[in-house]
Amino acid sequence: MNVILICIDTLRADHLSCYGYPRLTSPHIDRLAAQGTLFTQASAESIPTHPGHTSMFTGRDVFAHQVLCQGSPNVELSPGIPTLADRLRRRGYRTGAADNLGRWFSRGFDLYEKYAWEKDPTQPWRKAEAVNAVALPLLDRLAKGRKPFFMFVHYWDPHSPYLAPPPFTRMFYSRRRDERAKSHKSMGPIWKTYEALKHYFAQWLGGMGGVTDADYVDALYDAEIAYGDASLAEFLARLDELGVADQTLVVLTSDHGETLHEHAGCWYDHHGLYETNLRIPLLLRCPGRLPAGLRLNGLVRTRDIAPTVLDLLGFQEGEEMDGTSLLPLIRSRSHRGTSGDLYLTECTWMKKRDWRTRDWKLIVAMEDPFGLPPVELYDLRNDPGETKNLAKQRPDVVARLRRRMEAHVTRWMRETGHPDPHSYQDITLRQIGKMATAVPEDQKLDRPTDR
Repeated sequence: MNVILICIDTLRADHLSCYGYPRLTSPHIDRLAAQGTLFTQASAESIPTHPGHTSMFTGRDVFAHQVLCQGSPNVELSPGIPTLADRLRRRGYRTGAADNLGRWFSRGFDLYEKYAWEKDPTQPWRKAEAVNAVALPLLDRLAKGRKPFFMFVHYWDPHSPYLAPPPFTRMFYSRRRDERAKSHKSMGPIWKTYEALKHYFAQWLGGMGGVTDADYVDALYDAEIAYGDASLAEFLARLDELGVADQTLVVLTSDHGETLHEHAGCWYDHHGLYETNLRIPLLLRCPGRLPAGLRLNGLVRTRDIAPTVLDLLGFQEGEEMDGTSLLPLIRSRSHRGTSGDLYLTECTWMKKRDWRTRDWKLIVAMEDPFGLPPVELYDLRNDPGETKNLAKQRPDVVARLRRRMEAHVTRWMRETGHPDPHSYQDITLRQIGKMATAVPEDQKLDRPTDR
């Protein structure tokens, strides 16, 4: 059996039609979901891209792989921790990737094909087409070989900037462009708060310094999803044309989501440890091996993907992984999930940790340059949008969840022999800030390939 792992960077689950979103953003992903199994409560355990993909590739917790932050030159995955590509290549698979992360993410691949796209902020960015230009020929080469293959495909829509090409840009915003500044003022608080970061918006939101309607920016994010979905359809069609779709497991997921205008101080980026960032899609299609149309509601994690792939292939070499195979849940159609509680982390513009249960979420800040509360508590059952911080009203719940979080950290430190990575990470937020300001103006638009 072949395996294709597709990661659509920065894709939040609740903006996909198959996850209940009212806009038809993802008809081709919806079709893939209808043909396979969908997990409604999959979480990105560690954000942003580097730690997220490392857990995805290794099946390991952040305490084990020790990759916490983004882009630090002093952070590297231990060569003693194999990736999924390493494992499958040892098992006789031919391996290939259409990706541009480089570094340890290229390990285990016989063919590692990078891509790039034009980055003029005044023009559409055809990111998904650039990925397909590399991915389609690579798929041809892998599928025509005599060995089974493992392929990783990394799409970057809907990562900022939200600059999908036409006709997608106008799909989800009904007002005329010249009307957006007349009567809609929902971007006002964002511009006021982010006065010092207008250069960020100018670069990462396509120079939209005059936008006054937050719905307009949300519509551009949705347009990126629709554009990426259409490009994915081309890739899946090629899989059918090659005649190997029935012998191929397709896994579709993301490394993290994106906060739009829902949470103050976290606008249009992936930090904050809210569900907008953490809840990601997870779909598995394998004709004849996995049920079609199944939806499971248990809490599952990014690190569960690699052991699931190995289990489905019948390989018993993932015992040292921290993730849990999803195959027993699928076979029993169980909503139990692989974990009752989740420990979630981020090290982007903020450094935070999170303890999530079915009903509650506790967020504790270790560093936060935006002045948000140091402790946040949300009742997920009654407040799924995480709009009311109950930390002061429910100190009993805060204390209970914090004890469980601290016990988890202590246990992992004892089992792995590593210190708490959040407390010693070599690259602090201040260093990240210095690095960002040192980037020449003509290179600042290169950031998407580094996230």
